[in-house]
Amino acid sequence: MSTLLGTLLNGRYRLEAQIGTGGMSTVYRALDETLERPVAIKLLNREIAGDSDQLERFRREARAVAQLSHPHIVGVIDAGEDQGRPYIVFEYVEGETLKERIRRMGQLPIPEAVAYAIEIARALGAAHARHIVHRDVKPQNVLIDQEGSAKVTDFGIARSLDEEGLTADGRVLGTTDYVSPEQALGHAVTGQSDLYSLGVVLYEMLTGQVPFRGENQVAVAMKHVREELPDVQALRPEVSASLASVIDRATAKDLTRRYRSDEELIADLEDVLALETARAGAATGEATAVIRTLPRRAQRRVPLTVRRPAWLAIGALVTVVVLIALIVFALDRGQRGTGTGPDRVATSRDSGQRIHQVSLASDAAHDYDPYGGDGEHPEASSAAVDNDRNTYWYTETYEGGVMGKPGVGIAIDAAPGAVFKQLRVVTTTPGFAGDVYVAATNALPARIEDPSWRRVATYAIERRGETAIDLATGSERSRHVLLWITRLPPSGRVQIEELRLFR
Repeated sequence: MSTLLGTLLNGRYRLEAQIGTGGMSTVYRALDETLERPVAIKLLNREIAGDSDQLERFRREARAVAQLSHPHIVGVIDAGEDQGRPYIVFEYVEGETLKERIRRMGQLPIPEAVAYAIEIARALGAAHARHIVHRDVKPQNVLIDQEGSAKVTDFGIARSLDEEGLTADGRVLGTTDYVSPEQALGHAVTGQSDLYSLGVVLYEMLTGQVPFRGENQVAVAMKHVREELPDVQALRPEVSASLASVIDRATAKDLTRRYRSDEELIADLEDVLALETARAGAATGEATAVIRTLPRRAQRRVPLTVRRPAWLAIGALVTVVVLIALIVFALDRGQRGTGTGPDRVATSRDSGQRIHQVSLASDAAHDYDPYGGDGEHPEASSAAVDNDRNTYWYTETYEGGVMGKPGVGIAIDAAPGAVFKQLRVVTTTPGFAGDVYVAATNALPARIEDPSWRRVATYAIERRGETAIDLATGSERSRHVLLWITRLPPSGRVQIEELRLFR
């Protein structure tokens, strides 16, 4: 292949250096002499250029990637043939592959690993939105540019779900270190398969090693089919339970337990990045750039010193004044405000195990009235999680205690989720009853009949003050917790001063 260096393709692209090679093609750094810029050229190897099947795969890659325009996907610039040899022209990315970065650094910083996973997931989401599955997600196919941003490349075995391609069911393609169980078995491959591979890539970024090793490719592939990934926290104890849970769900063998969409995975990764940054108190590398792109629900978990360092520097004097005012206000307010109060650790009545209070965002609570008209005082929902017993959420007043509908409730969004063990209800209106439900979905299920809801407790509040309700969640992680009210007190109205969630 070195004899091709210096070759001018179609009078425009001069091959300058070989930068990669594979079974069907070789990648060169080249100079676009028309626009005077570096490009990357993927040139089909001559010995297989006459193979019609391989030729169609190569052309299909050009068609597939040409449809995609995303900041984290290496873009196609041009395609053509020179003396019977097809080529694809890509933007040239100066930097290293994610695989090279892992080999050089070993375990990546946790926020950086999560940030790269978010960028890759966003790229895959753009492809999946056009019904294109990558089928070979691995760190070798992720380029890290000089600014530290990740770009997915090599859609060489990508397939559109809208057509019968050459990579039909029954044929296993892809690198087995990252292959999904269904792909290893030759079953149907969808976007969920790419998400499994991304989960393995995230595992490798955190641990510095792939989860499975074997005597050959087939042995490794069968481990993906039959064995759970080794515990990431055993190899890297500082990985949070939330992040470990994301990896577990992304790499679930059962497709019903695996993330169903890119959006679900991205939302959980964004929440985890915010939490990991809050734990670290700072952000470095690519995590800093990705934090700026987080949606508001995740941004609120990131410390202000990370979100707006320049603003804080300029407003340092103002900040001091505000802090003094807040201290004075806090002395009067006591334990009011969001998050956990002084009772951070408790004991489960059922198991006797120590449980820990979950810190909740100020907007974590929402009224839940799927059968009503204008809701159940949504403007007061945040009062149920503000650690202030002088404020409260309340239902409408139903005459005679008859709702005329299956129920009403208040839900907590405890993103990114955990295995919840207990819910504590503080009320001054005892005499109501109902059930507690949990859901692991990203969005709050719209109706109580939605199968995403899982009933984990039945309760009856018979006294004023705080009542603990143990939740039979087993080891299943959830995100939403719903206090569902089916029986009202004689007054016809329920008033809840506080909801406290424990994991």
